[in-house]
Formats: sequence, C-alpha cells, structure tokens
Amino acid sequence: MKDGQKGFCFVREARDGAVYLTSYGRASGFCIDPIEKKPLNHFQPGTAVLSFGTAGCNLGCRFCQNWDISKAREHDRLTDTARPQDIVRAAKSAGCRSIAFTYNDPVIFAEYAIDTAVAAREAGIGSVAVSAGYITDKARPAFFEHLDAVNIDLKAFSEEFYGSLCFAQLEPVLDTLRYVRHQTNTWLEITTLLIPDHNDSEAEVATLCEWIVEQLGPDVPLHFSAYHPDYRLDAPPTPRRTLQRARAQALSAGLRHVYTGNIHDQEGQSTYCSGCGRRVITRDGYHVHAYELTPDGCCSACDQPMVGRFGAQAGNWGPRRRRLAIAP
Repeated sequence: MKDGQKGFCFVREARDGAVYLTSYGRASGFCIDPIEKKPLNHFQPGTAVLSFGTAGCNLGCRFCQNWDISKAREHDRLTDTARPQDIVRAAKSAGCRSIAFTYNDPVIFAEYAIDTAVAAREAGIGSVAVSAGYITDKARPAFFEHLDAVNIDLKAFSEEFYGSLCFAQLEPVLDTLRYVRHQTNTWLEITTLLIPDHNDSEAEVATLCEWIVEQLGPDVPLHFSAYHPDYRLDAPPTPRRTLQRARAQALSAGLRHVYTGNIHDQEGQSTYCSGCGRRVITRDGYHVHAYELTPDGCCSACDQPMVGRFGAQAGNWGPRRRRLAIAP
C-alpha cells in the first residue's frame, strides 16, 4: 500500500512505511450482554459481559449477520471512544465478570483488544473474543495470550465455501482451532452458522464433527446457529429441524456438548453431564433457569467434572441487553 491507503478491513492505513491501526480507542458502542450470547455456554454461565467492537473485517462474508458494523468504514460507526483502562473500570462498576471483543472480528483491532485484555486481567476481569480465527501463525501467540475464552466461527468445512462466500481460506482457521485447543489455556467453543443449501448437508456436518473429535477432542462445545437472510446472500432462514438434525449428528459423532442457537430450543440450549446424562444447566434462550453443579464445577448427581470455567453458582443477568456509555 502507498501512504494514505487503507487495507481491505478499512481500519489499517499505510503511513511512513508502516501500517497503523486507525480505530484504536474508538468503538461502535458498548453494551452489557449475557455471556451466552457470544455464545459461550461453558464460561461463567449467566453472567454479564461488557461487549464492544470497532469496524471493518478481514473476511468478506456475503452472509454477514453483523454487516452494518463489520462492513462499515470507520467514520460510519466509530462514535464512542474509550481507553482500555476506561473499559475495565466501566466493566467492574457494572458488575461484569468479563469483557468481550465482538460484533466485528477483534483480529482487526488486535492492539486495542490485547491492551484491554491485559488491563482486565490485572483487575481480575476476564476477556473473551468472538472471532473467525482468520489470523496468521505469527500473530496468534500475542493475540490469544491474554484471552480467557474464545468462540471461533467455523463458517463451513469446505475450501469452496470459504473462497466463494468469505473471500478467505479454511485451513488457517483449522490451524487456529488446533493452536487454541492444544497450545493455550484459552477456553474454546465453536459456532457454525448453518445456511440452507450452502453448508448444512448431512455429509458436510458429519465431516466437520469428525474433524473436531479427532483434532480437538470431544469436549469442545459446538454451537449450530440459525441463519437469517441478510446482506448479500439470497438464502432462506435455517429451519429448526436442520439445527436439531445437525445436533443429533454431532452427538452421534462423539461430541459431548452440542447446542442450537437463534431458535427457541430448551433441550438444545441446556447443558448435560457427560457422565450420567443429567441436565445440569437449564437454559431458555439466554436465561439460566437451573444450575446443578457443585461449587467446584462437578455434576451434583454423579460428581463428574464439567469442562469449562464455572463458578460456585450461575449469574442472574438473564437475557437483558443494556447500552452503556463510558466516560473517559
């Protein structure tokens, strides 16, 4: 790039032979969400998380569900400003257990996210990221070092899908999943948005699930989420039966914790003990109705340890979403 030119993401600019992040300290807004909305079902269930994003993305997904933020040029959406220390102070004051880098991919604003995560850890607050996992091997260690949890969007299990609908590649995402699972202490969950006639076939779901079991292990939670028509892809909404079929496939393939999202499905959104099968966390949407784990995170019926990061009791934030103004 020549001086003054910006990259595909819109927020990195060439200046004096280097590339600068122009969105540092600027956000598209701050909201308090339930942690299950990220979605993270095995990380501090029921608690509130302070969420924010910036603008831009390093993928070009034609089906983007947050396109008004991720496809915006920086001056369109970056209306709020806050330093990392301001964000941490606001999260602590609001009673949030964690801070989420979300809405657009935090890989795009990595320096801002990393500095916020460092400040959060010093204050005893967790940091989580919602990412497509499209990041180089050289950048991964610095990005994930200070994160407590991440949900990675595995958009499909074919190079053709990634190439034609995301303008990206599948293999770097698989490399990221392996890296997070085996070389970090960051808690990992995965989401796949099932799009009718694009990535929802029984064959592709089977291949995806087999890969997760073999490469990451059966304990990584997998979320199948319903697509709704948006942005530039002409496809119908995902039927409820498709998500339920995919969940049944994943469980049959050996995955122990499989969820459905963007639909009402208490069975598919609750958490079950991998030992005795007891429902240990009952969810209705983003609301935790029952929490039957011991203080050390084991099933109250059979004492089987539950994988994830659990407290002595669930939070009670519920499904609320509240906009938050952060004063400098």
